[in-house]
This record gives sequence, structure tokens and C-alpha cells, in this order.
Amino acid sequence: MQKKIYVVGMFDAETCAKVDAAVKAVAGVSNCVSNAEKSQVLVDFDGVDEQTINAAIASTGVEVIA
Repeated sequence: MQKKIYVVGMFDAETCAKVDAAVKAVAGVSNCVSNAEKSQVLVDFDGVDEQTINAAIASTGVEVIA
């Protein structure tokens, strides 16, 4: 499954890298691509709760809005 998650607080490549690393560390996530310009995170996953992915994003200091 693929999900586009909109966020607030992701302003640069360094923050995108932190978000990508945190989300990719979640079991069941196969890919994650963050885009600061679009304020979004595109996640490919299977068998994992979306709340777990949102928590991984939030752990980097970025707020999930949708």
C-alpha cells in the first residue's frame, strides 16, 4: 500500500533524511520518500498500522497533519 502523508515542520534536506530514516526503520515499511517543498512523505508499506508510521514521523519533530 502507498500513502501520502502531509506534514508541517519539514524544511530542509537534513530533516527529510531524519524522517526517511525513522520511517524506514518501521517494520513493514518498504520505502519512504520525503519532500520538503511539498511538505509530504510518501510511504510504501504492508502490514503496519498507519499510526505507527505517523509516530515515527512525529519522533523527528515533524507534525503529521493528514
